[in-house]
Amino acid sequence: MEIVWWLIVIASFILGFLGLVFPVIPSILMFWAGFLVFQFAIDGEALSWMFWLIIFVLTLLVLFSDFIANSYFVKRYGGTKRGEYASIAGVIIGMFLYPPFGIIFVPFVFVLVVELLNSKDINQALKASVGSLLAFVSSAVFNLVVYVLMVVWFLLDALLF
Repeated sequence: MEIVWWLIVIASFILGFLGLVFPVIPSILMFWAGFLVFQFAIDGEALSWMFWLIIFVLTLLVLFSDFIANSYFVKRYGGTKRGEYASIAGVIIGMFLYPPFGIIFVPFVFVLVVELLNSKDINQALKASVGSLLAFVSSAVFNLVVYVLMVVWFLLDALLF
């Protein structure tokens, strides 16, 4: 039976990584599912309190990374406060519209429209919209690094310590 539980843990991790490409898959929940299956079905005493604390902190970072990155890059590329809000709204709406492309293009279009309405300068609006694309890429790379850290920490804590 332990093999089945390990297969569930591995499958949840694979789904978690697939969530980077298909944002409709809740990546962070998939990783937590794997950790919890291990904790409660395989070895209830293997994962330390330090593991759970670090995973909790990393989870908070992942949850806010999309919003923080969008706000930062839109602002950095000359977007207004309204453009930042449009970018955040675009991320939220884009998660549900045409995944995985919605999370890339909806913020781009939202920022472009808002910045055009704000300044009427197409170059500035395009520049701020490109910031939203860079935000998606940087957030995805950041999330990938965090997910790899989570899995490595899990394997170290579960199998070695």
